[in-house]
Amino acid sequence: SLLLWVFGWVGLALVSALLGPAWAWLDPFSTLHDLLAAILRPLRLRVPGRAPWHRRAHAWPAALLLAFFVWLELVAKVGAGRTLGVVLVGYTLLTLGGMAWYGKVRWRVHGEVFSVWFGLLGRLAPWGLVGRRKDGLVRHNGFGRALTGESWDRSLLAVVAIATGSVIWDGISQTQVWYDLVGDPHIVLDTIILLGYLALLVGLVLVVAERSGRVAMGAGLVPVAVGYLVAHYLTYLLTEGQRIAVALSDPLQQGWDLLGTVAYEPRDDFLSSTLVWTLQVSAVVLGHVVGAWLGHSAVRRERREGQTVSQWPLAALMIGMTVLALWSLGQNLVFVAEAAPPSA
Repeated sequence: SLLLWVFGWVGLALVSALLGPAWAWLDPFSTLHDLLAAILRPLRLRVPGRAPWHRRAHAWPAALLLAFFVWLELVAKVGAGRTLGVVLVGYTLLTLGGMAWYGKVRWRVHGEVFSVWFGLLGRLAPWGLVGRRKDGLVRHNGFGRALTGESWDRSLLAVVAIATGSVIWDGISQTQVWYDLVGDPHIVLDTIILLGYLALLVGLVLVVAERSGRVAMGAGLVPVAVGYLVAHYLTYLLTEGQRIAVALSDPLQQGWDLLGTVAYEPRDDFLSSTLVWTLQVSAVVLGHVVGAWLGHSAVRRERREGQTVSQWPLAALMIGMTVLALWSLGQNLVFVAEAAPPSA
């Protein structure tokens, strides 16, 4: 659970967006594929991996798998335990099967959700991968340049929309207003609401993209997603990430205390409410400012190329998402403050 939800979903996402292509070398699925290929090659049991990829499929498999992981975390609330282990084993088998059937590179580009998502975040980073990952070469692209310099199809926009919407959903679903309206819904109702919300957001993003341009939409939305990640989950990373001390001291959960830290409890006394609120507001606002700058730069470039695009739909969407994100953050903090004892 630490590697998936804390250091992966949050930590590695921020590293990919703010530094460079860390997942390209950490990708365990590619490593397993290469090991299995090396074992099977002498036995001549190699699967050719030449099945064609339907051109209309694009990265829709990755978008659907991302929606599944969002559901797993926010609705099914599978944070740890055997169920999560079964899911990860199943996903590993699915990924290895996709790599074997379609080819490793093709499946990573279109179907493997972590490679697709971290790759999209990496378009914002100043450093980008050159050639194959095993060559170990990167180059300085400049901050956000790859967002406007690479193509965007509808499936990639859907991936970013789902990821961004999931963070907003996580914030809204924890507010007192939401609880008063919906309460604690059954998993079936919660699933219907979540999927309907994500479908609505994806549809809205695709409609705006047709008016403002896909490149503008993608370039504008990725910085927003990063800002939301920082605002909602950085404190979670800084606190829950401390549990790595417990995991390293008892890695197999056998009651060991190899490092003397098995009883360690994460501390959050270094994070004042003022600091957290300032960080959250700054991250949301900065993410939208950068997104607006990159998105409208792409709009102006497409206009120069003779395309008919408009900045207003993109601006309206950005403003609406900013208001919703800040409102959800404020509701959470107000609710916590009201529930705290007077001495606090």
